[in-house]
Amino acid sequence: MAGRFLTLFKPLSRFMPEVGPPARRVGFNEKIFWTAMALVLYLIMCEVSLYKVGVGGGWELTYLRVIFASNRGSLMELGIGPIVTAGLILQLLAGSGMIACDFSDPEDRGLFTTASKFFTIVLTGVQASAYLIGGVYGDLPGGTATSIIIFLQLLTAGLVLMLLDEMIQKGWGIGSGISLFILAGVAQRVLWDSLGPSPPMQDGNYRGAFLALAQIIPRVMTGSYILGEPARGLWSWSHVFVRPVDPTLPAMLGFITTLAVFLIVIYAEGVRVELPISYASYRGFRGKYPIKLLYVSNLPVIFASALFANIYFFSQLLWSRLGQPRPGTIFWLDLLGQYEWVERQPQPVGGLVYYVTSPRSIWDVTSNPVRALAFAGIMIAFCIIFSLTWLEVGGLGPKTVAKQLVDSGMQIPGFRRSSRPIELVLKRYIPVVTMLGGFIVGLIASVADFFGVFGTGMGILLSVGIMYQYYQLLVQERVAEMYPAFRRFLGG
Repeated sequence: MAGRFLTLFKPLSRFMPEVGPPARRVGFNEKIFWTAMALVLYLIMCEVSLYKVGVGGGWELTYLRVIFASNRGSLMELGIGPIVTAGLILQLLAGSGMIACDFSDPEDRGLFTTASKFFTIVLTGVQASAYLIGGVYGDLPGGTATSIIIFLQLLTAGLVLMLLDEMIQKGWGIGSGISLFILAGVAQRVLWDSLGPSPPMQDGNYRGAFLALAQIIPRVMTGSYILGEPARGLWSWSHVFVRPVDPTLPAMLGFITTLAVFLIVIYAEGVRVELPISYASYRGFRGKYPIKLLYVSNLPVIFASALFANIYFFSQLLWSRLGQPRPGTIFWLDLLGQYEWVERQPQPVGGLVYYVTSPRSIWDVTSNPVRALAFAGIMIAFCIIFSLTWLEVGGLGPKTVAKQLVDSGMQIPGFRRSSRPIELVLKRYIPVVTMLGGFIVGLIASVADFFGVFGTGMGILLSVGIMYQYYQLLVQERVAEMYPAFRRFLGG
């Protein structure tokens, strides 16, 4: 039975927009079609600008926007942020026992979905209002009328994105809409940083690393001076790896780092500790229970990113509403975040928000190593904390896993068939592996950005896990399509 909290949403269930599950079995090719349609619609919304607001800019939240699949100034300004935030809050409340929810009960699952939709809509409206009230888009022509139109655009786009995700998860598509949109955003950013044919930058080269490389090599060979500033000296082979005028632009150092991070994450995904298990009902039949190095996957990075994004957002909102005071004017605001206008955008220059925002390049790291060390330390610390927290909240702790193994008729050879001895064995591995995994993902997510990785370190972390998940799902769907008799074993 549903808890008192979830029953509050029963009257709302009939008014919530919903995508019905398919009344028939959806074929593999049709699932591919609907998944592709959802992806195309998402990419279109990423390029459609808000009313009287231009698409692009906002570099200060680039590495966080990848996590939320958002694009500044477009219909996807908020991205999947409200959906993820609403889902995570309810999952944390349900996992900690603060709200009663039995996920094996269809009624509870339905009410939980209704609650998630309700909070998604509320958070979309709150965030859209905060963006407008906080002056994120500056002084908009048209005043209140323009703000209302932008608010309605963001609210409608949020609803469409929520329904696209529900459509895919209900069985019309493959996988999860949220994962699909994150992967698309990372792939788009990697492709743009590699081959972006935008107009020439400050140094006369294109934004894309490979196009810029094709321009830089002849200049190095001929001994040309750097465009516009002979005092900077001649082009050298070091400029192949780092741009001389603006080190934050994509360069080959970032591409090499991207490949390295990609391979490291793939390797880390495959590292695991395997505990021998046996079936009590079938003597002689043994198997292995794997404990992955990335035991809680990339959830700690998502939690930490959401926290950092909210710190940045609310500090900038307060700074804007208090009249954009200069650093040193308001003590408590200086502790939270100090800003200055740089290239018509507020840039953090001090306070907590400064240290939870990643340096943009290796040049930024060398010029301010204290900030880089602080960011890496904070990121790693929060990833470890969130990893350990999610053990119990997400039902992945030794006690819960031991009970699941015993209920499945399994035991560890040499131990009694009881949850207590299995729990003691699991306690030797799970907490240690969890802390180590949190440390690794935090280290990769923070340090990778120091070298200008394409798509950000967090984006590469998430994309590798999502691609692995989609590979498994596509194989299962294909096998179920070719051999219908296996469908019930694959959960189809």
